[in-house]
Amino acid sequence: MVLVGLMGSGKSTIGFRLAQSLDWAFCDTDREIERLTGADIPWIFEKEGEQGFRLREQQVLQRALTEPGQVISTGGGVVEWAENRTLLSQSDAQVIYLFAPSSVLYKRVGQDPNRPLLASGDARGTLQRLFERRDPSYREVADLVIETHTGSPKGVVSRILEFLGTA
Repeated sequence: MVLVGLMGSGKSTIGFRLAQSLDWAFCDTDREIERLTGADIPWIFEKEGEQGFRLREQQVLQRALTEPGQVISTGGGVVEWAENRTLLSQSDAQVIYLFAPSSVLYKRVGQDPNRPLLASGDARGTLQRLFERRDPSYREVADLVIETHTGSPKGVVSRILEFLGTA
């Protein structure tokens, strides 16, 4: 199972709880990139640019999709590359888009210094532009779209489990 969505949509929080509920492994692709490189995401963006980070992200996603029995929480920009969308669409994994409006996402992550794409000084505008650009791609690859701005993470996990038929 793969969770996609913009930064702040709840992929890591919900993914971890979902993995616990299913008794599956949990893979956060951003944390895996940091583990493999020994560097944090802002440093990778600074030294390698977004292109370098996206290449690392694709490699981690490709490997994670080969391992069954895990919940994969992707970085928000994973859908930026057509190759990643193809990987997601052609995999056997269920892809779930965790949706929240950009105004909610701004409240959650707008001031987070560990979000390199928001460092431009216009976090609200950047989130809105990212939302407008990425939302169609998230929907393209998703088997299910779940709103995360209403209710609790526990409620979102319950809805996903219902969708999977394991609730």
